[in-house]
Amino acid sequence: MVRYQGACHCKAIIFEVEAPSDLVVFKCNCSICHIKQNHHFIIPESAFTLISGSEELTEYRFNTKVAVHLFCKICGVQSFYRPRSNPDGFGINIYSIDTSPASSITFTTFDGQNWESTMENSDIKKYSQSNI
Repeated sequence: MVRYQGACHCKAIIFEVEAPSDLVVFKCNCSICHIKQNHHFIIPESAFTLISGSEELTEYRFNTKVAVHLFCKICGVQSFYRPRSNPDGFGINIYSIDTSPASSITFTTFDGQNWESTMENSDIKKYSQSNI
């Protein structure tokens, strides 16, 4: 496990995450991830630390209202969010962190357009568990 530093574009929101050095990044094609190009890796809540900027966060929820999409009120960037697949963790936008500590970054697809059937055949829930 290594520590990554992250921020939104304007640096009003600064955070740290602890994650594997070999990152698995999900490219989801659900309606919101596709339009934002939200390529993210998932971590347990305990591996996330918001350093500053909580007052600059705003949220958006739709459909099932389980996913909590968090955006900077100033620059509009979503650096992290609570995914529907892993509401006990965070999805971290790979482009919002300094990836220099990573040994490797592997992109994998997640068929969010067919969420229910994808979840039946996916191990994505394991990524928000502390023991991986």
